[in-house]
Amino acid sequence: MITSSNNVVACARGSGTCLESRPEQSPDFGELLLRLRVVGLCGTDLYKLSAGNAQPGSVLGHEVVGDVLSLGKGVQHFAVGDRIVVPHHVSCGNCSFCKKGNETMCEVFRENLISPGGFADTMVIGERAVTSAAHILSDEISDEAAVFLEPAACVLRSVHRSGIGSGDLVVVQGAGPMGLLHLLVLRAEMPGSKVIIIDPVSERRVFAEKLGAHEVLTPEKANVLAQDINADAVFDTVGGSVVMGSSLELTRYGGTVVLFAHASNGEHAKIDLNNVFKSERRIVGTYSSALAEQSEIFNLIKCGRLDPSLLVTHTMPLDDFEKGVSLVHNRKALKVLFTPSKASLGFL
Repeated sequence: MITSSNNVVACARGSGTCLESRPEQSPDFGELLLRLRVVGLCGTDLYKLSAGNAQPGSVLGHEVVGDVLSLGKGVQHFAVGDRIVVPHHVSCGNCSFCKKGNETMCEVFRENLISPGGFADTMVIGERAVTSAAHILSDEISDEAAVFLEPAACVLRSVHRSGIGSGDLVVVQGAGPMGLLHLLVLRAEMPGSKVIIIDPVSERRVFAEKLGAHEVLTPEKANVLAQDINADAVFDTVGGSVVMGSSLELTRYGGTVVLFAHASNGEHAKIDLNNVFKSERRIVGTYSSALAEQSEIFNLIKCGRLDPSLLVTHTMPLDDFEKGVSLVHNRKALKVLFTPSKASLGFL
């Protein structure tokens, strides 16, 4: 039986997931112990679980909002009871990658600073994240909006790396949570840009229109119109070689394709190299987010220009973790948030 005195976690196990009860951790010097309020199921989490890349027993989850339960020695600027949002990766700021603007390639950036992971009733936040990346939430910021800090910051980095400016025409491949988050971030950061969304699912195209997309297209229609669209940038939130080829066709001469999604393990793209060379098109990879993007997104949410909570379709306790994963995997949910387990709330 899972008891409320222990820490309930949702972890990878074989080809699926399971709930386990583990002892609650204590924060060391510079760390925080956080009690979960809400954690988002990310596309990366889904990819790792679906592809079997998650180590058995590992606890994923990194889009976290929680309450501070206790402080390690040396922690300043936080107090027990503070409601905070915090990402899981923080670069060193001093290596050659960091100094050249490639902070997400920093070696220490790879360290997960949320232990055991976000899909847990309680978790320890590492010192580097406490010092540099955690934000105290004021009353006007909801948990449902704040939980998007990290994914929205990843999107903002994608936008920055595309090189687009206000008034440009952009295409977003995919109207899943990250595709629609691109739409919302673009509207907040560059309200003058024109955004076209491409997705095969009619319900998602309708929702994209409601969120402010200038035009929505099926992939088939986009292929017919490819030569006429001439986008300044195409954001690929789908992944894979097929989408890569169509994305190049949608860009103007000198345009940019931004790769934002995983491809299958070992997948290679076959493209017409001259279509890149002679047309001065660019293919740009983007991965995760740095402190600068996180701070900018926090401010956009705080001032009300960005409200990603519109993407939340389901909220459920960690007890229903497998159900939430299944809903997203089968495209019956857009964004799923998990709250603490029933055991942690005293419901055994």
